[in-house]
Amino acid sequence: MTDIFDRLKNVNGPLEQYRQKAEGYFMFPELEGKIGPRMKFHGKEVITWSLNNYLGLANHPEVREADAKAAADWGMAYPMGARMMSGQTKYHKELEVKLARFEKKEAAYLLNYGYQGMVSILDSLVSRNDVIVYDSESHACIMDGIFLHKSKGGKSFVYPHNDMERCDKMLGFATRKAEETGGGILVITEGVFGMSGGLGDLPGIVKLRGKYSFRLMIDDAHGFGTMGETGAGTSEHFGLMDEVDIYFATFAKSMAGIGAFVASEKAIVDSLKYNMRSQIFAKSLPMPMVIGALKRLEILQTQPQHRENLWKVARSLQKGLLAEGFNIGNTQSPVTPVYVKGNVAEGTNIVVDLRENHGVFCSIVAYPVVPKDVLMLRLIPTAAHTQKEVDETIAVFKKIKINLEAGKYKAEEMQSMSIE
Repeated sequence: MTDIFDRLKNVNGPLEQYRQKAEGYFMFPELEGKIGPRMKFHGKEVITWSLNNYLGLANHPEVREADAKAAADWGMAYPMGARMMSGQTKYHKELEVKLARFEKKEAAYLLNYGYQGMVSILDSLVSRNDVIVYDSESHACIMDGIFLHKSKGGKSFVYPHNDMERCDKMLGFATRKAEETGGGILVITEGVFGMSGGLGDLPGIVKLRGKYSFRLMIDDAHGFGTMGETGAGTSEHFGLMDEVDIYFATFAKSMAGIGAFVASEKAIVDSLKYNMRSQIFAKSLPMPMVIGALKRLEILQTQPQHRENLWKVARSLQKGLLAEGFNIGNTQSPVTPVYVKGNVAEGTNIVVDLRENHGVFCSIVAYPVVPKDVLMLRLIPTAAHTQKEVDETIAVFKKIKINLEAGKYKAEEMQSMSIE
């Protein structure tokens, strides 16, 4: 018999192998100062390209004022209790109505967090007789929802990222299975894939409706507020809002807040309200977050200059990187991945060089998210960035490219590495 604690004290998970050397620098880094394009890291000013603050609302004066006033008026405890029991307010309902209207859906339901919200939606939406068909690059919250579905005896089929020929084939398998069990089919994709910046092939999936019967759900965490003519998301971008049966998004990206929502037909939303365990048995979203979300949504809808500036910055950054010969994949969104050849050791040296010697802070992604010999430097532009910060960053990446080609990052540890 093994003591559970003994097992946990040893290196166990795929990320834990890095915890002794990486914590505090590569993992759990501490950025200090006012949220914005320039913050402090280890006492040095850095240009930050790792914040999910697409529209720059984190420090928007109207947002800060609304947040502060709501906290002063209501405190962080109100409403006390779960929505179903004692946590309902007119402001929660108002936000849901406005979100549903924005997404051209009959109804919407607020969720405390995006991650557990998605898991709970899938738990409530599909039975063990239903079949899920999903994109291979789906976010971890979708995967965990699918794992829960499978643990209850449900079936799922995965297709390679945006491969509509394989999606067609998987839908064929799913249809036969659903006919056996008497269940239905749910297809899940992301609107904007948060790592690569590519878009889910919504037109391709919708086209398959001429051949198969299924419901379509999208996770548009990175598309809400950034994509589409009004910022209503990737489904608006493609002109397919009516074809998306269930729309899900979070407040953690464009809204620079906490919370999420799901929008669909009223009967479906009503069913979720009475069956989502993560909401039934959890405290209601605190009033300052609800009031703050109302203000953020208002700004998103009435001040398009923030989204326009985001795209101006993103396009300039991406154009500059391409001009220097960098591979940024097939991003069609503000998310800007930079792919370079190298292993994890080289990647850590690149990051140290960027942060310590050049004052640029971005995230690095390695295997298994990308192939073993590839590294991804992930940059998140925001409306708060300026052309000056774009130009400075492009100049830095130009130097990084020279060092890469000269093999300067192959050493086990760079002399400039100082992460005490």
